[in-house]
Amino acid sequence: MKIAHEDNLEAVIFNSPDAKGASMKALISPKEGWEGYVMRVLELTPGGYSPKHSHPWPHINYMLDGNGTLFINGEEHDVKAGSYAYIPANTLHQFKNAGEGVFKFICIVPEEGHK
Repeated sequence: MKIAHEDNLEAVIFNSPDAKGASMKALISPKEGWEGYVMRVLELTPGGYSPKHSHPWPHINYMLDGNGTLFINGEEHDVKAGSYAYIPANTLHQFKNAGEGVFKFICIVPEEGHK
């Protein structure tokens, strides 16, 4: 069992020329007993974005706060708090902050997808 608050976790900053203003916190993983999966919270500062990338595993996203866009299958989709998305394996995708405040979302990936 694990009960905690994300404020007590240290964020990992994406240090890549393909990302800007992006950070991540791993909330639940095999380390806490959820075998095979990792639930993470990602934050993008205003003007920030994740790398445009694809990988051999699917993932699930749920938007918590702010406004953004999700580039997937060659199209940009507006997303906001309450939006959700399933991104299939090997699909090119990217999240961008499209608002004034922090854009924050949950990302659940198989264990091999958490780096």
